[in-house]
Amino acid sequence: MGKYFGTDGFRGEANKNLTFVHAIQIGRFLGWYYGARQGKKAKIVIGKDTRRSSYMFEYALCTGLMASGADAYIMHVTTTPSVAYITRVDDFDCGIMISASHNPFYDNGIKLLNGNGEKMDEETILEVEKYIDGEIEVPMAERADIGRTVDYVAGRNRYIGYLISMSKFSFKNIKVGLDVANGAAWQIAKGVFDALGAKTYVMNDEPDGLNINTDCGSTHIEHLQKFVVEKGLDVGFAYDGDADRCLCVDEKGNVVTGDHIMYIYGLYMKERGKLLNNKVVTTLMSNFGLYKALEKAGIEYDQTKVGDKYVYEDMVKYGHRIGGEQSGHIIFTKYATTGDGILTSLKLMEVMLAKNKPMSELAAPVVFYPQVLKNVRVHSKPDAQNDPDVIAAVERVKTELGDAGRIVVRESGTEPVIRVMVEAGTDEICEKYVDQVIQVISEKGHIAE
Repeated sequence: MGKYFGTDGFRGEANKNLTFVHAIQIGRFLGWYYGARQGKKAKIVIGKDTRRSSYMFEYALCTGLMASGADAYIMHVTTTPSVAYITRVDDFDCGIMISASHNPFYDNGIKLLNGNGEKMDEETILEVEKYIDGEIEVPMAERADIGRTVDYVAGRNRYIGYLISMSKFSFKNIKVGLDVANGAAWQIAKGVFDALGAKTYVMNDEPDGLNINTDCGSTHIEHLQKFVVEKGLDVGFAYDGDADRCLCVDEKGNVVTGDHIMYIYGLYMKERGKLLNNKVVTTLMSNFGLYKALEKAGIEYDQTKVGDKYVYEDMVKYGHRIGGEQSGHIIFTKYATTGDGILTSLKLMEVMLAKNKPMSELAAPVVFYPQVLKNVRVHSKPDAQNDPDVIAAVERVKTELGDAGRIVVRESGTEPVIRVMVEAGTDEICEKYVDQVIQVISEKGHIAE
């Protein structure tokens, strides 16, 4: 991670940590980097979510891009995966998504995608940051070299067509609930499900710039749970602000997490001989219950650091086909380069219809283990993590748990915090072992007041 950009873009409170000036600078650099620096005119596509500040950042980015000689293609309000898709299939030099994902409306972010629709490489990100810090000079475009903006809503429509083409089945007479989080999916998701024949019931589809993710969407799944039960729906799907993640609710109102989704579709692929390498890619924070279910099904798994970026890197490196996070970032590398909430919901519909089983039955083999996670603020994350006594305490817990649970101790990527997590048969066992490790961290003087 760089000075400004984390694992999922440059993110912060609008005009406080992330300002319109930053957006102009990012546009200025990218317009030159992909254009004049190479003796050509750059072609860059931009999408945004429904936050009030997204419009400001869109215009600022366009200003910077045009001032450096690039043409900015504007997809308007659309999803992160749609920008990734269009960047790749329409041969753009790079893509930009303006969104802070599941964060509240007053936050925003600028996500950069390379020409393949993948998250931007670290080397290019570092060059962007050098420009922001004044270490690189970029010339102004002049006269006929100044760039222009192009309305590119056609790109969003092409993406919608792509999603519709993904379905192998008609959804006729299937009652589907959608919580679009007053976010980027509000103009897309219902149209896709309607086109496939579903009886679609939508909630939180009136964005006003200030209500994105507010008590709705995948971070407040309880509202969709109630909605599905009250309406007697067959299934429900909830997205976050930029629709790169999806959580599901079964017909009984139970939550189907990203871990359940990876199991359901991973098993479906295995049964059809489509699960390359017989592996599902997870992060360290997937529940122990998922691993037990995968083992019982004869499916292997990889574990990566937390972040869909790391999941995707592992999948590309080793040729795996499905991976993701418990939060609902699910990646299908045959179809997309990022997590795609709407695509994920279509894939779950495919399994339901192919097997003719309700979602509750498909998800039943994944039985979540109780989990206790505590955050410990420390003076130095590396010192605490690498302390021999802390390591020994963690190893003792691993030995005592055996194959009946697990412990994960990891550093926060954004705060001076160590996260201690235990999964086991009961909450009491989890609590006991988490506290044992934290006690050692405290006794060694690592905890900050």
